[in-house]
Amino acid sequence: QVRVVESGGGLAQAGGSLRLSCAASGSIFSINTMGWYRQAPGQERELVAAITSGGDTEYGESVKGRFTISRDNAQNTIYLQMNNLIPEDTALYYCRVETGKYYTLYWGPGTQVIVSS
Repeated sequence: QVRVVESGGGLAQAGGSLRLSCAASGSIFSINTMGWYRQAPGQERELVAAITSGGDTEYGESVKGRFTISRDNAQNTIYLQMNNLIPEDTALYYCRVETGKYYTLYWGPGTQVIVSS
């Protein structure tokens, strides 16, 4: 079993910054892509940013230029540096981990981010 735990959410003012962390642990043979998704009330879950084991990254259009994803393969951990936050970034942020040759997905419980104007 794989355990995924996010941390670092909280309250920030518009224009401020937050840094999220996500750590995967447990019976992990190999991790492929790790990523951040978010879901605001009444909206669908959307991609924020993802990173492969080789370091290739992908970002959602609304966060490009403001958010940066990074990864520590040795620690099975990813980070999301969020700068220049706007109220529309308010959401529950989830970490997703893709493992093994069958690309099994695991999700964390989420961490809340609230941005005040």
